[in-house]
Amino acid sequence: MATVTDYPKTECDFLALIASPDGAYDEGLRFFKGAGMINDAVKRITGDLEARGIDYTLIGAGALNRHGYQRFTSDIDMVLSVEGLERFHAELIGRGYRPAFPGAKKAFRWTEGNVPIEVITTDEFPGDGLPKAVRFPDPATEYVVIDGVRTVPLPRLVELKLASGMTGRGRLKDLADVQELIRILELPAAFGEQLDASVRAKFAELYNDLHGE
Repeated sequence: MATVTDYPKTECDFLALIASPDGAYDEGLRFFKGAGMINDAVKRITGDLEARGIDYTLIGAGALNRHGYQRFTSDIDMVLSVEGLERFHAELIGRGYRPAFPGAKKAFRWTEGNVPIEVITTDEFPGDGLPKAVRFPDPATEYVVIDGVRTVPLPRLVELKLASGMTGRGRLKDLADVQELIRILELPAAFGEQLDASVRAKFAELYNDLHGE
């Protein structure tokens, strides 16, 4: 695994690196080859969590990539239990990780490369945050291992994206992500049967729009 010592000194800060077009392009190339600072940070944080027995599930763009939809991302999104988040603060802050800003409870940085890490807890709901049938997965039980990383299962990822896009202001990109998953993975219309009833109609709408039905 590469570390920030493998990068030029000017490239040791991930956020500073991707702020420039050339830096973002170069880091994107590394990312899609399975290298780069985001992938390094994923390996580091998941290894640290597993070593301490803290359950986690990768969501967001990291999960999209592992399920076959390749797109660049500027942060790492993961689900922890409320207890898991408390343990993260107690056991890992100051040991390779720091709050993203003073008082931050769920936004962190991997200190070595200044890579953003966003934590969502299992008591939260996607989109507008209001209680709904679709909620964030239990990291102790709802995951599949892809490339050595505990990742949200595809049906649950699609549910989260649909619920977010349907209820969250400014979250239409989540619906676009679902349509890209349908296209790239050639998901059949019957895939919707694996989803919660509250989001099936939206899945069918996106499927039919893509296939002209």
